[in-house]
Amino acid sequence: MPHVSWDAVERLLAEMAAQQEEKVLVLARRLVPDATPEDLRNPHDFRALVESAEFNYEDGILAGLRAAEVAVRAARRTPSNG
Repeated sequence: MPHVSWDAVERLLAEMAAQQEEKVLVLARRLVPDATPEDLRNPHDFRALVESAEFNYEDGILAGLRAAEVAVRAARRTPSNG
């Protein structure tokens, strides 16, 4: 089995998160035309975003990718037990 470096995993997750951030922003702007990336940190401030199942689904995927980034960073810094 080929070895994959921590750096490669972190880069891949960062690329995936960046793509998903763009997708979420484009979707948000269909619902709230003047939405900014900062607005997406508090989507509950916008009724149209709160009520959109599609937005909430895509935003959930983004949250999962961000959680995976944090988990990989934490695992990388944890000494192995063997």
